[in-house]
Amino acid sequence: MIRTGARFGRLPAFPLAQMKATRALLEAEGVDVIDLGAGDSGLAPPPAAVARLREVLDDPAFSSYPFQRGLPEFREAVSRWMKRRFGLEVDPWTEVLPLIGSKDGIAHMPFAFMDEGDVAVIPDPGYTPYVGGVTLAGGEPHLVPLRPEHDFLIPLDHLPEDVAARTRILYLNYPNNPTTAVAPDAYYREAVEFCRGRGALLAHDHAYSEMAFDGYRPRSVLEFDGARDVALEFHSLSKTYNMTGWRIGWAVGHPDLIAALQTVKTFVDTGPFLAVQAAAAAALDAWDTWVPGNVETFRRRRDALGGALKEAGFDVQLPNATMYLWVPVPDGAGSSDAFAARALEEQGVIVLPGATLGKGGEGFFRAALTAPEERLAEAGRRLGALL
Repeated sequence: MIRTGARFGRLPAFPLAQMKATRALLEAEGVDVIDLGAGDSGLAPPPAAVARLREVLDDPAFSSYPFQRGLPEFREAVSRWMKRRFGLEVDPWTEVLPLIGSKDGIAHMPFAFMDEGDVAVIPDPGYTPYVGGVTLAGGEPHLVPLRPEHDFLIPLDHLPEDVAARTRILYLNYPNNPTTAVAPDAYYREAVEFCRGRGALLAHDHAYSEMAFDGYRPRSVLEFDGARDVALEFHSLSKTYNMTGWRIGWAVGHPDLIAALQTVKTFVDTGPFLAVQAAAAAALDAWDTWVPGNVETFRRRRDALGGALKEAGFDVQLPNATMYLWVPVPDGAGSSDAFAARALEEQGVIVLPGATLGKGGEGFFRAALTAPEERLAEAGRRLGALL
């Protein structure tokens, strides 16, 4: 047998890898499964994106290598959108980089900025590519539990001194997956100053920037003084536009930071499919007319599942953002793994145990708002039968 490398051996398991296979097996056995595991809405993308894709597919120019330059139409649409949404002027050529989904940029970024012995401060629980990218790049992940007593924020002033001194990347993700927490302005300012004082990069995963309810409007970290010197922000069309499989997103930030990430990516990919970039540009331009209705669908789903869980006896708070509920495992129900196993085996409901997203997630489970309202209400009733 050929041995694998030490860095490979340190990779955590990816929590969603077996979910589709598990669902298929159960359904083959006749189980009526309600899958609230993966964050994939099953809803249609914007008609403007679909129409633009169809329009360009017959044009051979859109089947050429994209390279990192990508499609001017997409870069310019991103720049317009950042101005409309956050009031930020960003140069489409030096401060924007097309990505094969934000996951692509998040996972490859540490290769540009980390050396052996450098630390990345990572939320726990959190998106697995944070740990994966740092581990493969030879950095040292320092996982910080996200706990209710800290409002699910990383308490920067509680980091050990030796960790803070060696920090090269600070990962933030607000609105947060999986905890659904949002960050106040004062916290963003604190994080920017933390990074400026240490020469560290602030990597802000903003995949849920538009998935917000009840008048809440998430801000870009780049809106805060000093952030443009230290921050890279990652955006995605996956969740907001129901385009998970299209694999399209972007990074935005200082030209030097964008250039470093772009250099890494020249060695590992040739950029997103140009036709998908054209479709993504159309989606962004339809943001103000199409996105509010899509977000309203998720608000209704949030209320349907949250209301059913509350009625069933769960201690659940309706979130201001994201497409999830982060629910405490009831007292006496065992670990998050044990609760999720019972939910699947006894009630045919797939939820994600908090511990699969990191040890800091123990004591909670995540339910994705990925089914119609009546099915979500049914899922809440079924889970209530476990209490």
